[in-house]
Amino acid sequence: MNQIVECVPNFSEGNDNEVLNSISAAISGSKGVSLLNVDPGKATNRTVMTFVGDPDSVVKAAFNAIKVASEKIDMSKHKGEHPRFGATDVCPLVPVANISLKELVPYAQQLAKMVAEELKIPVYLYEHAAKNNKRKNLADVRLGEYEGLQVKLLKKDWKPDFGPTIFNKKSGALAIGVRDFLIAYNINLNTKSTRLANAIAFDVREKGRIKRKGHPVIGEIVKDQKGNPKTIPGSLKNVKAIGWYIEEFGISQISMNLTNINETPVHIVFQEVIKKADKRGVRITGSEIVGLIPLKSMLDTGKYFLKKQNRSIGIPEKDIIDIAIESLGLNQVKKFTPEKNIIEYFLNSLANDKKKNIELTASEFSDEVTRESPAPGGGSVSAYVGSLGASLGAMVANLSSNKRGWENQVEMFSHIADQINVIRNELLLLVDEDSNAFNMIMLAFKLPNNSEKEKKIRLKSINESTIYAAKVPLKVMEKSYECYDLILKLAKEGNQNSISDAGVACLCVYTAIYGAYLNVKINLKDLPNDKSIIERANDILVKSSTKKRNILNYIQGII
Repeated sequence: MNQIVECVPNFSEGNDNEVLNSISAAISGSKGVSLLNVDPGKATNRTVMTFVGDPDSVVKAAFNAIKVASEKIDMSKHKGEHPRFGATDVCPLVPVANISLKELVPYAQQLAKMVAEELKIPVYLYEHAAKNNKRKNLADVRLGEYEGLQVKLLKKDWKPDFGPTIFNKKSGALAIGVRDFLIAYNINLNTKSTRLANAIAFDVREKGRIKRKGHPVIGEIVKDQKGNPKTIPGSLKNVKAIGWYIEEFGISQISMNLTNINETPVHIVFQEVIKKADKRGVRITGSEIVGLIPLKSMLDTGKYFLKKQNRSIGIPEKDIIDIAIESLGLNQVKKFTPEKNIIEYFLNSLANDKKKNIELTASEFSDEVTRESPAPGGGSVSAYVGSLGASLGAMVANLSSNKRGWENQVEMFSHIADQINVIRNELLLLVDEDSNAFNMIMLAFKLPNNSEKEKKIRLKSINESTIYAAKVPLKVMEKSYECYDLILKLAKEGNQNSISDAGVACLCVYTAIYGAYLNVKINLKDLPNDKSIIERANDILVKSSTKKRNILNYIQGII
């Protein structure tokens, strides 16, 4: 499987389009990478660019971008709200797929070595690439910023990991690291006060604020036995935050890096800031995602707010994302576009020029099936019909959860809807997977068939792809079968006005199972030695007939 790495370099320029275009062209013109996002900030005079690719290609593209930035940006003239010490201020590598943090470290070292030797820029390694604990935290590495860099380079403790100790007046220094997926997240306030924004930031960030005697701002700093300032921790783990005023928006923001979104998710951060801001008489007016965010974060956020509203979470993915966008106010200062801002959606759009079957309209899919090509065929249609049955089941569950007077049953019906929705999404994926499996068989038949060795390789490939083509409709049978008990529960306990819909759901599920069964049989007709798959399929079909009969008998009795 392909290794995918994300790189998120931050450049100390946010206003000069010619400079930004040159840097982004250096990335997008590099082979093997895709530039996902360019996010300039005028007040911060800083631009975050995000691109992905295989590790080697990412390293080359990053070097190309850093080189252009060193030529185009003069740090001796730079002014901006955000802490910085270099033309390319920071360049983290982030594992996305099939590569670990540890495996990424040599690539960070390789990039650092190239930058130091060829561009004569001092480089510090941070986070998981750091060579000692003192350099793990980016804020510590960048302490003193560009203005204090010349003196810092001469200190023994701050000798660069790569490159000269001689001050590079034009380019400054660069921090290259390996880190977990980080979300750059800003929360908007109904104030222009940087002091208030910072106060709230200190309330929530893990580092907290410096402890003082008496007055919290001007009071004497409390120190430990070593003479270091003591701190009062903030309320949120894995959160770095500062406050600033953004002139282009006319508001102050709390600018945050969320460094572990599994432990401290976006919605928890948003709610906590609301609480802390309210205590200081400040209102949250919205928020902003800088760059990209994982799909899971958006779905977790949407489901969190749906539950708070006592509504069902078993609704389409798009609707959950819409709830997340509205709840976080992500469209207040910049438009949040899922296709551009959610990493999985963006990568999917880059990888697929041709529409998937499940992305076609109902009439387009019907047209595609009618064509003389054998795929999509009966297997894909079976999966599609199964997904429609699951959709009807979810509809009954959601109607039941929203029935007046049934407010105390929302959680139960929401859970059922969510379970069916998971099945529905898996069946939708199998619509295309069945076509893919058929195409794999066709490719196997096209393999060379001249020598004995080629014949053996070809036969093995045909057998393996044929077995896989049988396993896909078997999966359709298994997933569809999971719907029966949920449909029966909805028929008995759900909104009785929708009991006929539960019946149609049952019939769709049975059709999907029987249709998929026929595809399992035909794919295995020339492979009589493989009995486990057909035995499993036979078992499901027999049980399915009983389940279908019991559910329909019950529903007909009610009707």
